[in-house]
Amino acid sequence: MHLERIQIIALISSIAFLLFIFELIRRKKIKEAYAILWLIFGLIFIGFSLWKSGLDYFAGVVGIYYPPAFLFLVLSLAIIMILIQFSVVVSGQNEKIKKLSQE
Repeated sequence: MHLERIQIIALISSIAFLLFIFELIRRKKIKEAYAILWLIFGLIFIGFSLWKSGLDYFAGVVGIYYPPAFLFLVLSLAIIMILIQFSVVVSGQNEKIKKLSQE
């Protein structure tokens, strides 16, 4: 398996990102439940770093002719999903605080 320089850089960056997330979990700076999406998308980026033709394939399926733009789409979706997850958590905490203050 021959990796191009950009694939190696992307692979190293993705692994470093995953290690950073694992370290945050280990130090209890982030809960496992909130880190799941970060870990999933880190693994997706590792997959695309190793399987360049997969990136080309999925970009073609979606109708994107420049495969790196597909990575931007995946990243945007990841951020949106994580923001939705945090919005749900904040809303739940808001309700708990309201109920606690009323008691």
